[in-house]
Amino acid sequence: MKKLLIFVLLATTVSAGKRAMTVDDMWAMQRIREIALSPDGSRIAYALTVYDMEANSSHTDIWLVASQGGESRQLTSHSASSTSPQWRPDGKSIAFLSSRNGSAQIYTLPLDGGEARQLTFFPVDVDDYIWSPDGSRIAFSAAVHPDATSLQHSADMDEEKEKSKSSARIIDRLFFRSWDHWTDGKRTHIFVCDANGKNVRDLTPGDFDAPPLDLGGTRDYAFSPDGTELAFVSNRSDMPAANTNNDIFVVPVTGGLATNLTAENNAVDNQPVYSPNGDYIAYRAMARPNFEADQYEIILYDRKTGEKRPLTASLDLSPAEVVWSHDSKSLYFNALERGRQTVYSIDIKSTRMSKRIQDNVNTDLVASADGKTLFFKKQSNVMPHEIFAHDLAKDKSAQLTFVNKQLLSELALNPTEEFWFSTVDGQKCHGLMVRPPFFNTEKKYPLIFLIHGGPQGMWSDEFHYRWNTSMFAAPGYVVVAINPRGSKGYGQAWCDAVSKDWGGAPFSDLMAGLDYVLENFDYIEKAKIVAAGASYGGFMVNWIATQTDRFAALISHAGVFDQRSMYGATDELWFPEWEFGGTPYENPELYAKWSPSFYAENFKKIKTPMLVIHGQGDYRVPVTQAFQTFTALQRYEVPSRLIYFPDETHFVTKPQNAKLWWSEVFAWVEKWITVE
Repeated sequence: MKKLLIFVLLATTVSAGKRAMTVDDMWAMQRIREIALSPDGSRIAYALTVYDMEANSSHTDIWLVASQGGESRQLTSHSASSTSPQWRPDGKSIAFLSSRNGSAQIYTLPLDGGEARQLTFFPVDVDDYIWSPDGSRIAFSAAVHPDATSLQHSADMDEEKEKSKSSARIIDRLFFRSWDHWTDGKRTHIFVCDANGKNVRDLTPGDFDAPPLDLGGTRDYAFSPDGTELAFVSNRSDMPAANTNNDIFVVPVTGGLATNLTAENNAVDNQPVYSPNGDYIAYRAMARPNFEADQYEIILYDRKTGEKRPLTASLDLSPAEVVWSHDSKSLYFNALERGRQTVYSIDIKSTRMSKRIQDNVNTDLVASADGKTLFFKKQSNVMPHEIFAHDLAKDKSAQLTFVNKQLLSELALNPTEEFWFSTVDGQKCHGLMVRPPFFNTEKKYPLIFLIHGGPQGMWSDEFHYRWNTSMFAAPGYVVVAINPRGSKGYGQAWCDAVSKDWGGAPFSDLMAGLDYVLENFDYIEKAKIVAAGASYGGFMVNWIATQTDRFAALISHAGVFDQRSMYGATDELWFPEWEFGGTPYENPELYAKWSPSFYAENFKKIKTPMLVIHGQGDYRVPVTQAFQTFTALQRYEVPSRLIYFPDETHFVTKPQNAKLWWSEVFAWVEKWITVE
């Protein structure tokens, strides 16, 4: 294939000291995961993951860098990964999770020398953990049988099941599987133990999950500053698979009856964070029950008076992460905003807000104890995550880590550009574009037209490891990504507009955006356009295949094809019930209206070639959606190919599978844009 041969040559030939990025390059990028600031603010521990394409594996270690920047130092080097670094409150050691002895347990590493030692020896895996402020206790979450009397009892129940000669699962309720795993009758509970891992106590006993299986925040449990209380999130309704009623509870660390702080709100409440002075709990809340993409507000709960006060009512965006300032007078939070993730500060008394960091995508916020610095991770389409520090007085950011500097210096990457256009009904819609390496205005280029998932998602200026705009551009393609109605980051009304209208206005917005780029960027070859999307984006690709012949080819990853059968097999029910006005048994018309399956006969006349991709372990959009799509395409003799991953989920995460994914995607694009 001519274009693919050119891509290979570009990837191996130096031009102006640069070359086009390859899939191997993308997977050679080291990925910064969690970051943790030392109590004195002088150092940052972070988890760094490195992938080995040949071995088809990954490995994570803990590294350390000074908060002023400088050379990083590797702290762990065991053959097993080390993740989730957290400082002990005295700053003398770093804790982390590792399965080096067979199960996920907490380890500690002294910084004054010595080897890491295993701190906990629980009979079950530790999912997550936090230290109490004084370092005397640890709270951790683990999946256990709700009727088990202890961690050991739960482990014994697992062992007994393993010994059974029957492989049957006996299921009595929803959720019986969630996202990418079977629950097997277990619940996630939060436990507290002493700092030495002894005297374990279940703080959330009962037949429910805490933290919840879905719709949580960055972390959904926290110690009070004095260490006597734990706030946590849980959905205690009879059927959490069909509602979004996550609530915030508080319970003494000694155990006892938990108090529901948000019982009056039947929508999502999550991510409780105590103020340093102990006066408040800030948390996020939605207003509309059963709508997972409703706008969040930050709510301030006064622990003395019980008063709840919204802080962000004037902001038409959804706060994501929320952290306190050192003096308990303000909060920092980030929010998706017009293709970026902006960082704000807000004064809790006046509710006056200020934008602190506006460019690119900024996450993992950590405020220093002296109130001078905000640490965070930044990424863009030309830079994977790196750690930055923002001087709050000078309002200036500085990069602290450069883990991919050498590799990035070799690659020809073009930054994200943006444009706005008018929809058919006069609304303003936002689009992003990435030009290919070695771009020449005198040439014409094929177009990859990307459609995001969600549907309440957003294309942003990020280095995505699956739908990477720079990677799509690398073979010599212009990449366009539109944020149509339904997208986050443009106000809640824009987000709401996709519900009950999946193939209506959003489809119209996408086509208007395509019209705009073809009319205004004359370096795009109008006959060589390929649309690609995943999840809701995959639905939209399936929908496009029944509505228009303007694309040379299509790529549908984990896309919905038939809404009724999707409802009967997905894990969360509140989502389709909101999006389509009830169950398919009560409102079959809307499920049919926005099911590409009901228009599959149009395949016969449109006949746009389609690549269909799906993973067996996808329980959000079950794999049978892809089988139905491919069956209909084949039945109507549409050129099509199905790529089935038996060991992947909603995402393709294994290096070799990802390499095949990109190879097949690029081959499919090239095959159909070269057809005369």
